[in-house]
Amino acid sequence: MALGVTGGIACGKSEVGRILRRSGVPVVDADLLAHDLMRPGRPVYRAVVRRFGRGVVRASGGIDRAALGRVVFADPAARGDLNALVHPAVRRARERWMRDALRRKPVAAAIVPLLFETGAGDAFDAVICVAAPRCEVMKRLRARGLTGVEAAQRVRAQMPLRKKRRLADRVIENDGTLADLARATRRVLASVLEEEKRNHV
Repeated sequence: MALGVTGGIACGKSEVGRILRRSGVPVVDADLLAHDLMRPGRPVYRAVVRRFGRGVVRASGGIDRAALGRVVFADPAARGDLNALVHPAVRRARERWMRDALRRKPVAAAIVPLLFETGAGDAFDAVICVAAPRCEVMKRLRARGLTGVEAAQRVRAQMPLRKKRRLADRVIENDGTLADLARATRRVLASVLEEEKRNHV
């Protein structure tokens, strides 16, 4: 069973991924796949540098993600260009990983922040949306060093959370403690697996 984990920015998707791993579910993060694909020398890296110039490259040669973020979150056309360069390669890598993981385990999960935005919903047997209150999201983004304006830009760049909630099969509300989140995640996992079992009886 292939699980997709999505949700709003800074809503706790990575923490849900860690909880799933502790529950024995293999997890891959599409953002980490993108980081790997943008390592110096790789085709995606070269394409990004060609499109955005040396201003998004660190002195060490790697992509300066903060500089790239400032460009693409201020310019929807630039963001579309970046997505067109990166998302197809990430999708191929994620699908390869999922095939391999499901040969070894009955269930595996992929964290895909832009799952619905990129039309990836059909790749999963069930999609879980992680949601958090907007005030908490803004606080977390500012803690990452973003200004209020930059944080708001990143929130606006994604599909509204209320729409993601509607499209998902399950929603995990991250509005309490880490222990609350762990319980909610395990509860949703059990529910999804039980439904899958019933569907295959």
